[in-house]
Amino acid sequence: MYQYEYVTLSVEKKGLAKTALTEHRAIINDYAQKGYRYVGYIPTKEIGYGVLAEIDLVFEKSEK
Repeated sequence: MYQYEYVTLSVEKKGLAKTALTEHRAIINDYAQKGYRYVGYIPTKEIGYGVLAEIDLVFEKSEK
């Protein structure tokens, strides 16, 4: 069985359809130190034409 944690990130909009994430690497490293494995991300909010506004980072850890 696995335990899951989700971290919501807002995607910074820069200009006409350009976006940027800034803190994702620090969050992934922090959860790795806590024993979690990065699994992937889920888009949770979009603005026009499929541009991401928010995502959830997904982490898992084996329950003991």
